[in-house]
Amino acid sequence: MRAYDVIEAKRDGRELTFEELNFFIKGYCEGKIPDYQAAALLMAIFLKGMHEKETAYLTGIMACSGDKIDLSEIPGIKVDKHSTGGVGDKITLIIAPLVAACGVPVAKMSGKGLGHTGGTIDKLESIPGFMTMLSQKDFIANVKNIGIAITGQTGNLAPADKKLYSLRDVTATVNNISLIASSIMSKKIASGADKIMLDVKTGSGAFMKTIESSIELANTMVKIGEEVGRKTTAIVTDMDIPLGFAIGNSLEVIEAIETLKGKGPKELEEVSIEVAARMLELAEKGDIVHCRKLVLEALKSGEALRKFSQLVENQGGNIEIINDYSILGSAKYQQDVVSTFEGYVSSIKTDQVGLASMILGAGRETKESNIDYTAGIILKIKKGMLVKKGDLLARLYTNSQGKLEEAEKILKESIDTSETLVTSRPLILALVNIDTIERYV
Repeated sequence: MRAYDVIEAKRDGRELTFEELNFFIKGYCEGKIPDYQAAALLMAIFLKGMHEKETAYLTGIMACSGDKIDLSEIPGIKVDKHSTGGVGDKITLIIAPLVAACGVPVAKMSGKGLGHTGGTIDKLESIPGFMTMLSQKDFIANVKNIGIAITGQTGNLAPADKKLYSLRDVTATVNNISLIASSIMSKKIASGADKIMLDVKTGSGAFMKTIESSIELANTMVKIGEEVGRKTTAIVTDMDIPLGFAIGNSLEVIEAIETLKGKGPKELEEVSIEVAARMLELAEKGDIVHCRKLVLEALKSGEALRKFSQLVENQGGNIEIINDYSILGSAKYQQDVVSTFEGYVSSIKTDQVGLASMILGAGRETKESNIDYTAGIILKIKKGMLVKKGDLLARLYTNSQGKLEEAEKILKESIDTSETLVTSRPLILALVNIDTIERYV
């Protein structure tokens, strides 16, 4: 078998076998197949697509290319959750303690942010003392002891995906459903959970901009999970507006804690409750109505907040942050952004809001960029609100005063208004299971 033959077969639209894909991916990881041939195969896949079986094969091969986490020591059904990324998406900080408070173990491996989307690990690292890199032994022990642990992804988890993604990023082959789905699911499968919950974002702040493409991605990932024996469910949620009002690491930690106290933004609470309930349903805690009731009880009783406090304390963080947010520090410079226009907010270009936050220091332009944990944005508006001249639109936070002007300009340009009231669409747009696709809009 030759790499040339595999490239030629996919170029001509033929379905590749497991043996062909395994030969190629293994050879590329071992340095026997050069970048230019791997790039040629990626472009052939991008142009010709992949069948369901091929996508499942590719996912399995990448999942087995490095470490696989064994969670069998942890009793009960382990459910992992993955979000495709968004702006202000801090729901892992909310749903993980909610689910753990309901008696389902949460062994969560999360990543850092890049570009305009935030990362759970960056948010947790804004908490003084919080350890985000646990050994596998400590990771499992923590889950067994208190029912929850969140750690950064191991450097050798699905290394084939890491190598291929770096190549996709520079060869214009990122935006392909099969390649996106196999990249996400290979890491989820290697992470060792019994079942997988997916939160697929759609809209201006998401990777997938339309509901149709988001459902297609969700459906592909659900089928991959089922193909490799992992029960998988996906919901499609709105990212045409930032999730909550806070964008930026320590700012989002505060908003997550406020939500666990029952005082957070309603839309953030709504999405968190739904994702947590679906995870409980996967863990066989009952039907979805019962699972929503369990989640609400954990929220209202304060048990989820106590579980978050346990998580922080168990991983070395300062639990005093629960009641004293000043411990998280504050940015040296703050600037109010006021409206120079009037009208109803008709849309917010969420990716631009994320970009403004990144410029202030809350995100990374490259993987090597340093994060300013106190930087970010607190929005004061939402879609459908009436804005008048002089009204407060947002407050910017940064330790780099020279970044304020650029960030303010981008933020203002992200906001569109109209003379008439524009209603928002639902936050939960679709539910995707192996047998059904339910659309709510």
